[in-house]
Amino acid sequence: MHLSRFTDLGLRIVMRLAVAADGDRPGSRDIADELSVSYAHAAKVITRLSELGIVDARRGRGGGLAITELGHTASVGWLARRLEGETEVVECDGANPCPLRSGCLLRSALRRAQEAFFESLDTLTIEDLTRAPTRTILLALPPPVGAVPHISSTIGE
Repeated sequence: MHLSRFTDLGLRIVMRLAVAADGDRPGSRDIADELSVSYAHAAKVITRLSELGIVDARRGRGGGLAITELGHTASVGWLARRLEGETEVVECDGANPCPLRSGCLLRSALRRAQEAFFESLDTLTIEDLTRAPTRTILLALPPPVGAVPHISSTIGE
């Protein structure tokens, strides 16, 4: 199973926001810079995460991004399904349909495998994915150029 770059980035953004200090609301550009991805791509993903209720995105002074309670507790499988959409592993229809599609067993086998993949992620939450050592790495991401350093009030972070 292969996740799209969109889903991969969505999971990484949520993981980064999960370790943000209380009251810390990084901006979309900051997140894109920290994760070394294009701002345009990050903005599209953040919009979708906001639509899903995973991220609280606010504009203007005092704005920025924060993970919601749903973002902390939703399963990784649930989130991956919504970010991936209803696409199948293989394309059987379309402009050049597969001649085997009317009697092929591969499509249903791959659909079952895809669901098993997502089900294996249903046992995990973003909280599970942001434990040490990942938490330490996320907290050590270099700040965006020109950012004001944040001094954590939590020992060890």
